[in-house]
Amino acid sequence: MSAVLTVGRSSLNSMRGRMNQGIRTTGELVILAVEASRFAVTDIISRRFSWSEFMLQAWFMTRVSLLPTILVAIPFGIITSVQIGAVANQIGATSFSGAVNGIGILRQGAPLVTSLMIAGAVGSAICSDLGARTVREEIDALKVMGINPVQRLVAPRVVAALVVALFLTVIVAMTAMITAYIMNVGGGSISSGAYLQSFVAFSQTSDLLLAEFKALVFGFIATIVAAHKGLSARGGPKGVADAVNQAVVLSVIMLALANVAITQAYVMLVPQGVS
Repeated sequence: MSAVLTVGRSSLNSMRGRMNQGIRTTGELVILAVEASRFAVTDIISRRFSWSEFMLQAWFMTRVSLLPTILVAIPFGIITSVQIGAVANQIGATSFSGAVNGIGILRQGAPLVTSLMIAGAVGSAICSDLGARTVREEIDALKVMGINPVQRLVAPRVVAALVVALFLTVIVAMTAMITAYIMNVGGGSISSGAYLQSFVAFSQTSDLLLAEFKALVFGFIATIVAAHKGLSARGGPKGVADAVNQAVVLSVIMLALANVAITQAYVMLVPQGVS
């Protein structure tokens, strides 16, 4: 009986410790997000922003994520067109396939694909870079010299991720929509005019704005999580590897939750109908 009580008490303590760690991590993420945003805004206004670091990080993010993003967007467009086309044929609504494909890609597919690429490719690179600087005590050296690492390293990366996320979302949307158009029109299931007409009739400007807003939020979240895990890495190379794994997993979870919240708010606040 005592052994069972001991095991139960140990499990309870472990659960309590995990909850405390989760609350502490959430607070640290919020503080880092506020500090990075404040430094980015104030430095840009006061013309002290590190534009060289911004350009370097923007080019790096584009270079590591552009091709994988396009390669993911093509099969995404194919899968979407095939699945939606099959359902549309079953219910006799092939004339609406253009609207469903286009709006689905704009509202959900494009920002999600972009965010996953940023979390996986860009976020892991940011976390490993900052983590390596942390374990080599370069971050401590910056603090000793009076340089704020959030202002010098995190803020330019956040701004670069926002800009890159905006452009990548447009590229993903165009790639996936062109792929879906080719699959539907090229397969002879619907004419080109009917496909485009249905998309134009049901799509709204707010759909594109929603995609870009999601891209901004997702890019911001993924960058903040990666920077936090990198700056808190401990224990040498193994600690950096663990931090990268934690950053990617936590980013995906937070992006999924943010996507649900934003989508539900959009559906409730923005009137839906034929334009």
